Amino acid sequence: MSTAPRTTRLARRRAQQGGPFFFRHRTWTIVLWVLLVAAMAPLAAKVTHDLTSSGFSNPTSSAVWADNQAARMPGAAPTIFLAERVSPTQAAADLTSVRMQRAVTHRVGTIGTLIFTPPGVSTAGLSAKVSAQGGTLLPVDPKEMGNQIDQNISATLRQSSIIAIPLLVILLLLVYGSVAAAFLPLVIALAGGLVGLAAVDLLETHITLSIYLTDIVSFLALGVGIDYALFISTRFRRALERPGGSVSAAVAESMQTSGRSVAYSGLAVALAVATLLLGGDAYWQGLAVGGAVTVLAVLLATHSLLPAILSAVGRRINWGRLPRIGRGGRFWPAIADFATRRRALAVPLGLAILLGLGVFGPSLNMRTEANPASLLPVASPLAQASVVEQQVLGQGAVAPLLVVLRLATPTTATTTWQAVATVTTNLGQMAGVASVESPTSQLSPAQLAALYARPALVPTALHQTLSRFSDFQKTPHTVLLVVVPRTGPDAALTRQLAQRMATALPRWVPSSTRTGVGGLVPLLNSFTQLTAQRLPWVLAAVAVVTLLVLGWATGSLVQAALGLGLSALVALATAGVLVLTVQRGGFGLTAGPVDAAITPLIFALLFGLSMDYEVILLHRMQEHLAAGEEPVRAAKSGLIGTGAMITGAGLVMAVAFAALLVSQLEVMKTLAIGLTTAILLDTWVVRSLLVPGISASLGKAAFWPWKPPAGRQPDPS
Repeated sequence: MSTAPRTTRLARRRAQQGGPFFFRHRTWTIVLWVLLVAAMAPLAAKVTHDLTSSGFSNPTSSAVWADNQAARMPGAAPTIFLAERVSPTQAAADLTSVRMQRAVTHRVGTIGTLIFTPPGVSTAGLSAKVSAQGGTLLPVDPKEMGNQIDQNISATLRQSSIIAIPLLVILLLLVYGSVAAAFLPLVIALAGGLVGLAAVDLLETHITLSIYLTDIVSFLALGVGIDYALFISTRFRRALERPGGSVSAAVAESMQTSGRSVAYSGLAVALAVATLLLGGDAYWQGLAVGGAVTVLAVLLATHSLLPAILSAVGRRINWGRLPRIGRGGRFWPAIADFATRRRALAVPLGLAILLGLGVFGPSLNMRTEANPASLLPVASPLAQASVVEQQVLGQGAVAPLLVVLRLATPTTATTTWQAVATVTTNLGQMAGVASVESPTSQLSPAQLAALYARPALVPTALHQTLSRFSDFQKTPHTVLLVVVPRTGPDAALTRQLAQRMATALPRWVPSSTRTGVGGLVPLLNSFTQLTAQRLPWVLAAVAVVTLLVLGWATGSLVQAALGLGLSALVALATAGVLVLTVQRGGFGLTAGPVDAAITPLIFALLFGLSMDYEVILLHRMQEHLAAGEEPVRAAKSGLIGTGAMITGAGLVMAVAFAALLVSQLEVMKTLAIGLTTAILLDTWVVRSLLVPGISASLGKAAFWPWKPPAGRQPDPS
């Protein structure tokens, strides 16, 4: 019976047959990839041009319908502007020169002047005046704030890349101990990431994709690309170091072992991200599609470009070797011995760490705030202008509630305006309402019906005012009312007021009237509620993916269940860290709920990425079991062989996501804290202590029903 490992025998057989496919066609493979990257780079560079900072809503809610109707009103133009670098005195002079004396100004610290203009008045002349003096006129509204968020996200990608890539190079040098080997994963990650972003660019013209996708996808591609290349190229180098080992045999072995594990891992990550399709709205669906496509692009690079480069580089992969760097030494044998031989201490220690943090997890409060300025940095000019706006107009002015009425009768009928007057009166009497803007507050129903019947005779100024509430031609049955709450957009009282209004409106109008309450507060409240309802389904789908992929990859139902349970503990511990930091205001963050637009993504990625390390570790343990080692010894050997690689890969991924902490947006910092915590807990606690310790404790039952073939010897590397 042969004493050579099965993988080595297969590798030699492949070498005798001319080597694996990408060994034989390495030149053409590399050339095709160079052409592909060159073609995709321009698309990846402009990936943000059709992305959106919106999409946070429940598409089936009445709030979305009401908001869409309100957006169609021609008079719903911005009326509040920030004149940056313009003093109130100069602003007043500019307003006089363009005949806008009715506008009101307020100072915004040292930034500029806040200008309140009459509804429907063109500000083109004012904008030209401000620009001529070196200033900028910005509308203080959610749309412009969304544009600022887009710019901040693009800046985050640039700044975090500048920080992350040098750190990753240093870390890869420490892990690999060779200059050539350290740069290879970066090449694979960047090639796969560029193709992934280009695919996103092609998709964004057909489906709604979020601007947040660029940072998430870029660093996900960088992290998984480096991880996968690290796993495969490390196995390649070890196979190459054996006496008599050939390049073709090393390529074949690395792809048959680590390449196989990486294929399962990449599939698991892509499927885990794809579960966000169950989120139920355009934001989650965009993240699901964009994230899954990018992971698959990276997987394509690791299974085609990487083996081709390894074949071309061969033994030169050790060029630039750094002595005594990247050596395991005695550290991992000591950790492995502690985790398996002293498992009665190691397992409780690992569980104590996870449960100690997890005890705070159940208090996680998940919600997306409705104040558009809260997403911007505190020092942002628009954020400061929003503060002044609230001081002048009241806390609820920055996010008014938009009441939409679609009546059976047209706006030329007196009965239409009588119904609107009834609604206006009742809204004004509701607790928590500061004011109601309605045409019936100034004109009688009969007067309004007469004006809408003969729009050509309506004076221009009055026409502009009325068109804010109802279009004279396009929507003759729809009327908009603007309600300003007494409390701010993030207050529970404001959310409750929006719900009470939505419930009461049908009682105040004829039965044939459709009603709805729009605006940021009900929109984002419906998004939070939808996310909370769908999150259990997302987590259930992720759990099914975990069980199926781990069961398929390892042939073990026990390890599949164990992997799911331990990942759930990491998720609970990560939730606890988010409570202690984001929710309670740590790391310089403003204390508040954890953003509902980020939390499900963190958990989906956590489960997906954890399977990367799980499959690599379990496959190595199975190799030793198949070679005839006892379970305790196999668990120890598996950890010794993969511990440095897994924790090194985890550090790479953690650095990639931690770089997002440079963002000025708290939502990106939340993502960075959550994913960095999850990855470090998974690699250093679960894979280094719990999996080997529990597997050693369960013995042969740990891999049931999988049974190792007899008569194999372990890989000597």
